[in-house]
Amino acid sequence: MKETEITIKVKLDDNNIPEHISWSAPDGGMLDESSKAMLLSFWDSQKKETLKMDLWTKEMPVDEMKTFVLQTFLSMKQLILKSTSEEDLVNLTEDFCVEFEKRISSKPK
Repeated sequence: MKETEITIKVKLDDNNIPEHISWSAPDGGMLDESSKAMLLSFWDSQKKETLKMDLWTKEMPVDEMKTFVLQTFLSMKQLILKSTSEEDLVNLTEDFCVEFEKRISSKPK
């Protein structure tokens, strides 16, 4: 059995607000990749709940955050398709994403 490691580093200011986020996944060729935001989720099968961590830096612009969230929803749509093959859930998620994108695109920046 092979084991691998993914590392996340977060530099905080004096008020514990993220100033810089970087991550590495050496097996995937990713070393000290910089990021302005991250979402991390784990499933606790005993408690039947999601444990999550959402972080973003002070420099993360609101319009980029909206796009980040949209792209996360779109990736969840793909996850639903791959893991369940339930087209009704995929279509529901797609409809939501279309509406979400309309709303973030129509707001003045």
